[in-house]
Amino acid sequence: MTSYGSSSAASSRSRTNGLAIASLCCGIPGLLILPIILGPLAIIFGAVGLRQSGAKGGGGMAKAGIILGIADLVLMGILIAVSASGGGFTWSVGG
Repeated sequence: MTSYGSSSAASSRSRTNGLAIASLCCGIPGLLILPIILGPLAIIFGAVGLRQSGAKGGGGMAKAGIILGIADLVLMGILIAVSASGGGFTWSVGG
């Protein structure tokens, strides 16, 4: 007789790494808002999550988070370079 709550299907499932999920949760919104903060967080969380999942295999979400974090920083660098080289706009007060 088996006890409640323990089934072979539930015990054979692999657990998802929380840091890999955190990496994705920082990397995806980082493409649109606060890439200078969320990009490095996505890279850090992804690297730690990838290291933790190395023994278990997998780590696809952690790799995706790292790639998104790098994309966040590259996008931020491009935006800063374009705005710095474009001359921007000047405020003209009074005509």
